[in-house]
Amino acid sequence: MPELPEVETTRRGIEPHLLNQQVERVVVRNARLRWPIPDDLDVRLSGQRFTKIERRAKYLLLHAEVGTLICHLGMSGSLRLVPHNEPIAKHDHVDIELASGQMLRYTDPRRFGAMLWTTELAAHPLLLKLGPEPLSDDFTADYLHARLQGRKQAIKPFIMDNAVVVGVGNIYANEALFAAGLEPRKAAGTLSKKHCVLLVDEIKRILAAAIEQGGTTLKDFVGGDGKPGYFQQKLFVYGRAGQPCLKCGTVLKEVKLGQRSSVYCTKCQR
Repeated sequence: MPELPEVETTRRGIEPHLLNQQVERVVVRNARLRWPIPDDLDVRLSGQRFTKIERRAKYLLLHAEVGTLICHLGMSGSLRLVPHNEPIAKHDHVDIELASGQMLRYTDPRRFGAMLWTTELAAHPLLLKLGPEPLSDDFTADYLHARLQGRKQAIKPFIMDNAVVVGVGNIYANEALFAAGLEPRKAAGTLSKKHCVLLVDEIKRILAAAIEQGGTTLKDFVGGDGKPGYFQQKLFVYGRAGQPCLKCGTVLKEVKLGQRSSVYCTKCQR
């Protein structure tokens, strides 16, 4: 957390307020994130205008006139717009003050996110080896079937690999596998073309639905407007171990795959 829908929700929330806005200054209160915030971020960004706001995988790309600010929300981060006089809270690490009178504030209790600057985005190591976007035309059943040939790895961690497809985090991998009727421990290489069609369709459907609901708020996440997401009300399996399956009533089982919790129905997911 946050996963792709939460990051996309943030992008949509901040984009209308950032485009063509000039940065007055950048205030960094705590530079010790997953990677240190550059010492000269204020110098590089101040005076520039934001020209485009994109998302790639779980990274927010805030394009300025010269260079790009790469933001990652980590496990507990949020990026939201607040007034210039908004009181500072304990975990408010960065403020980007805008000429509009608002600030883009980065908050991260666990400090596992990132805020990096680059003038060579295409060559940045964080973005070089990423797979296709799950909601793009590049992510197809044919593509997935070709990638999983000969793979013995369980299907759940396989679809969570950003080199295969980006942004399918733990919450949505659980939900997509349930919707497709696939057991999370099933060897990826044993999936048929029909399985791949089902799984790709469900990944796309569930991620799109989560974005429309503003993402999933379990603990800390709020969107760019400071509001929580509501997709948690639509969850069928994630976080529901030991509870009855909403489809058949069977008690949901939990296993660990790649150190992540995987919840599934032994009847609905074969």
